[in-house]
Amino acid sequence: MTFRFVVDQITKGRAYPALAQWQARPYTQNWREFGEHWPWTTPLRIEEYCRQHGYPIELYTLDEFPKHCWYPICLGFFDFDIDYMSLLPDACRTALQQRRLRLLFMYHEGDNPVRIKHRLDSLCRQHGLDPACYVFVSSNTSANRLERCVTFQDFELWYYQRNLATNPLCVDINRSRDFLCLNRIHKSWRAAVMADLTSMGILDNSIWSYCNVNNNDDHENPLQIDLIPQLRYRTQRFLDQAPYLADNLTDDHRNDHSQLVPELYQSTFCNIVTESQLDVDQSGGVFLTEKTFKPIKHAQMFFVVGAAGSLAELRRMGYSVFDHVLDNSYDLIEDATQRWISLRDAIKQAHSQGMKLLYEQCLDNLAHNQQLFLTAPAQRLNSLAKRLEQI
Repeated sequence: MTFRFVVDQITKGRAYPALAQWQARPYTQNWREFGEHWPWTTPLRIEEYCRQHGYPIELYTLDEFPKHCWYPICLGFFDFDIDYMSLLPDACRTALQQRRLRLLFMYHEGDNPVRIKHRLDSLCRQHGLDPACYVFVSSNTSANRLERCVTFQDFELWYYQRNLATNPLCVDINRSRDFLCLNRIHKSWRAAVMADLTSMGILDNSIWSYCNVNNNDDHENPLQIDLIPQLRYRTQRFLDQAPYLADNLTDDHRNDHSQLVPELYQSTFCNIVTESQLDVDQSGGVFLTEKTFKPIKHAQMFFVVGAAGSLAELRRMGYSVFDHVLDNSYDLIEDATQRWISLRDAIKQAHSQGMKLLYEQCLDNLAHNQQLFLTAPAQRLNSLAKRLEQI
């Protein structure tokens, strides 16, 4: 299998971002800034993955290309106010109408694919294009339930790439702390989760942080915190005393996937992952980010405070989620509040059993997860290529 991409231009061997208005050259800082400029398209991530993992990829320009190629549009942000079809080069639009080419929208975020598909279908009709001219690739698993939509867990490969300079940490029982739970950006539900855990004393022998209480406060909380006694009060008290820091990094460095404070991971048995979204844009899907793949790479057990089905998706990908020592029944609960209550009880149960004892029973699983993370990328790319071939 091979990815065959048709692009506007090839610069220094790299595909120039489709539809971009911002100008930059590969291997410069400006090249990383496309996503900050309208129309928010970015360099093609999958091209980087293919080159890094030796997966076959062919690039052509619109001047001349063979049959069965894709015109890839990598989105840093899907803007519903943008008419993407109106930005297509004339040669691309002609090739679409002649069925010589198809569009491949690639989106690494977890926005609801149903809403995006409705918008793209509408734009196709508006411009006289058959909606079958495009495929939408999303990191939200609900995409798999839609026609001409595909799920690809982009952040697995993205974290592999961005954290390449850091070697996987050792599977080592000589750890002294129970849990690691790092929170960079404030979200109402994250504050409630952390207030709940800290007030019960579960994190007394752990490393945790809550760094920012001012940015991106969405004022939306999928958790019905009034169903949990005193949680609203405890959450406000928790926020009044924030921030809580576990390292000396700047906020930019905390958001840099190449950065890692190894001792935070090497000294803790289990990671309580507070994922980016709890309800994933009301989609009913799962969205996994680098937050989940960090403990996988760096030899930790983990609980995932995220969407229902997060652990099921990891199992599907081949990872161990430590079912033999952790109560993972919370993953089946669709209601966010009840899921959190069940997850909190599972964390409390594990804590009472002794995290070192549980960790000792997971050594083979931890090694398996690390090995899979390091060897999976080519397999993931091949699976995506085969899936696209079938559509």
